[in-house]
Amino acid sequence: MIRHVVLFTWDDEMTDELEQQFAAELTALAPKLAGLRSYHAGPDAGLVDGNYDFAVVADFEDVASYLAYRDHPAHQDIIGRISRPHATSRASVQFEL
Repeated sequence: MIRHVVLFTWDDEMTDELEQQFAAELTALAPKLAGLRSYHAGPDAGLVDGNYDFAVVADFEDVASYLAYRDHPAHQDIIGRISRPHATSRASVQFEL
């Protein structure tokens, strides 16, 4: 199994509504993906100063399932419209469970 974790810090133009739209669109895409076991996306809970603003954590059956998600046209559309224009920093990692 492959776990994918990505973290974002937003610019000042990212609104709560746009952030909620980002989470909703990503979450709506998840059930359409083969090999996806678990998917969570949402804003930081605000418990610790200095955290990233938003996180995605997804578990995939295998590398092929993760790569299909990464390259999926709908996923690329979502990140192209919402995260790329507003992310000031992004960190990601994929690791085997």
